[in-house]
Amino acid sequence: MKRIIFSGILILAGLVHLNAQELNCNVQVVTQQIQGTNKQIFQTLQNAIYEFMNNRAWTSHVYAPTERIECNIYINLNEQVSADQFRGTIQVQSRRPVYGSSYNSILLNYLDDNFDIRYQEFQPLEFTETSHLSNLTSILAYYAYIIIGLDYDSFSPEGGTEYFQKAENIVLNAQNAPEKGWKAFDGKGNKNRYWLVNNLLDKQYQPVREFLYRYHRLGLDVMSSKPVEGRAEIAESLRLLQQVYRTKPDPYMHLLQVVLNAKSQELINVFSETLPDEGRRVVTILSEIDPSNASKYQAILSAR
Repeated sequence: MKRIIFSGILILAGLVHLNAQELNCNVQVVTQQIQGTNKQIFQTLQNAIYEFMNNRAWTSHVYAPTERIECNIYINLNEQVSADQFRGTIQVQSRRPVYGSSYNSILLNYLDDNFDIRYQEFQPLEFTETSHLSNLTSILAYYAYIIIGLDYDSFSPEGGTEYFQKAENIVLNAQNAPEKGWKAFDGKGNKNRYWLVNNLLDKQYQPVREFLYRYHRLGLDVMSSKPVEGRAEIAESLRLLQQVYRTKPDPYMHLLQVVLNAKSQELINVFSETLPDEGRRVVTILSEIDPSNASKYQAILSAR
């Protein structure tokens, strides 16, 4: 797939920068809540994760340096269980460029509370698609494929299926792992790695993936030259999310909320200059499918 090339990178303070393959992934490991241990191990871990994410070929495609997917991994370790076992959270963010602009649109902003790893300083980070070697590398590889899959989905209809299937294989390989996050019953509200990729590959959620393509490729990417047409396409694509919300494939609809978490503020910005009728239609849909942010969407109506 030929990606569209843009400029503009969101850089977090203190993040590591080296060369990359498909990913240009910035990594930060924070350990402020862990006291009385060798802090150098965490810098070594940060460097190792960066190398793992950026220097591995995750696909068979050739990426130019300017085509690499911009993403961030923010790890907050808040508990040291033993000399080599740590617990905390991992937040994963990814963006894709918008054609004809320097703007990057957020595709994923996901907080995973089940980050339980073992790591000894300088140990190599090993991963294979056929087995669960370690929780650390399985989690990292899982999110690498989720990031790539979402990026491909935004450029072609269901273009990321191959990479979501790879993420699903990682989940299947980890079913006997003692750590949480891999099984259907881990956590509350279907908010874990199992359900995220399950939703992405579930045909009942296919309209959400169609939305990602239409919203980005047919909407945002044409707005630099045809803002009215691009905005109209985005407004119409919201009906796909409404369709899933009304069908209710499961009680929690985790994927739908993940997409709305990434897009809520951007949607407000996109429709801040829309016509009143279109603005009202958009606010009606968004208030229905994302009721927790209903008051936030009222800003669209008051923007003019």
